[in-house]
Amino acid sequence: MLFRSAVDVDSGAREVLARSIESLPDEGYLSVPRSIRYPSANGRTAYAFHYAPTNKDYAPNDGELPPLIVIGHGGPTGMATSTLKLATQFWTSRGFAVLDVNYGGSTGFGRHYRDLLRGQWGVIDVEDCVAGARHLADEKLADPERLLIRGSSAGGLTTLSALAFHDVFKAGASYYGVSDLAGLDADSHKFESHYNEYLIAPKAQAAAVYRQRSPIHHTASLTRPMIFFQGLDDKVVPPQQSEAMVEALRARGVPVAYITLEGEGHGFRKADSVVRTLEAELVFYLRVFGIPVPGALPAVEIENLAA
Repeated sequence: MLFRSAVDVDSGAREVLARSIESLPDEGYLSVPRSIRYPSANGRTAYAFHYAPTNKDYAPNDGELPPLIVIGHGGPTGMATSTLKLATQFWTSRGFAVLDVNYGGSTGFGRHYRDLLRGQWGVIDVEDCVAGARHLADEKLADPERLLIRGSSAGGLTTLSALAFHDVFKAGASYYGVSDLAGLDADSHKFESHYNEYLIAPKAQAAAVYRQRSPIHHTASLTRPMIFFQGLDDKVVPPQQSEAMVEALRARGVPVAYITLEGEGHGFRKADSVVRTLEAELVFYLRVFGIPVPGALPAVEIENLAA
């Protein structure tokens, strides 16, 4: 829980002005993250926070391993933290394990680690997410047949690339994710206008590398079910990025769902938007895995998914 406080410098007395949350859920529903490191491609070490499923009212069947959701953070040179995130607890309290990955390029692990992503966005991040899923499956902490990946913005590119170029994850969720790097350069805001020169390639070499790493040019390799969430007012990753992917998967008969939100931009801010998207994503995974959907959850239209 985060506080905003006023401190009297003379007496040291502190007054709490605001809290990030008024009260915490019962500890019996909270998963405490475990910081892990694990081997990744080409002898590298990657880092992540592992959250085990936690719900005091339920226990798994004997020998049953949980489904795993791998999260690729945005940025892409941002970082995953271990601070309380109720959206993560939403999953762990419903029987999912979560791996929040600090892939190569993430902030907080030194300059060398940060520069691993230089010219390698769409490669290093994907490799580290794939390796993390395999690591937990090998450690018998996740069901290898129920591995999922989700991400927002840059993490959406990681999600799409992991599904297009690797055969590990069974389904994925993209929140206003990048699917076309050339389109991102054309449509994004000025603050990030030269970001891709560091992350991918200088302008002179960009065209070929962009095409190689943009999932929109590799939809023939996307065969796993996907759900897309998109704010219609997004100026950073405009709706056409998600729409192009949805149309491509729809045309190829791949199970796909698309949920748009009016009045939302890059990152969903409204409480009802957060609830709506999390519940829709949960319904999507349940249906993909053939698990009965509780009646209290909303209906979600999934095209091309057999009943």
